[in-house]
Amino acid sequence: MKSNESKLFKVAEGQQGYFTTKQAVACGYVDQNHRHHVAIGDWLREHRGIYRLTRFPTSSDEQYVLWSLWSRNRQEIPQGVFSHQTALSIHELSDVMPARLHLTVPPGFRRNSALPKVLKLHRAVLPGSDIEQRQGFRVVRPLRAIVDLLHDGTESPDRLQQALREALARGLVARTELDPVLKKRMLARRCAGGGDHPESRIVRRRAQ
Repeated sequence: MKSNESKLFKVAEGQQGYFTTKQAVACGYVDQNHRHHVAIGDWLREHRGIYRLTRFPTSSDEQYVLWSLWSRNRQEIPQGVFSHQTALSIHELSDVMPARLHLTVPPGFRRNSALPKVLKLHRAVLPGSDIEQRQGFRVVRPLRAIVDLLHDGTESPDRLQQALREALARGLVARTELDPVLKKRMLARRCAGGGDHPESRIVRRRAQ
């Protein structure tokens, strides 16, 4: 039979050392004793209801795991997906680290506590085809991030064109993906009574 410690390590290993209060309880750690494990230095309390194994190796992207766990619902399932500028940074398509972490959550997402200053929330229903699973967190695929940023108008078209060019060169975006995106966005613009949109011009230019 596995010990409580080995059970917890297995959970934390898939989350870059992080785990939640409920996950610890499920592994056999009584809730009332969690402070003790922090006091003796075995655990680090990173946020309300979220801990980290002190001896677990650190990594450059562990912060994404922390805020992914912050977004979990009552069933302990993370709701947030890193997107927009943060997604470009994760995919190494931008050398600019955003001041806040951009996280897309479902439209009905709610928190009783104040939003942490490190986060910028966006609300949308993301299809599974737009999401990549990483170790302990999820991130939108590069094309989705670029299209969202073009739609929001928060990044210069030139910078996003460069990101798209690099994504194509590295195989992160296939040219066959561009036509459906272009047609969908152009149709939406026509229905809204608008003309050609900068994002359509950029995607069309890269598809040529």
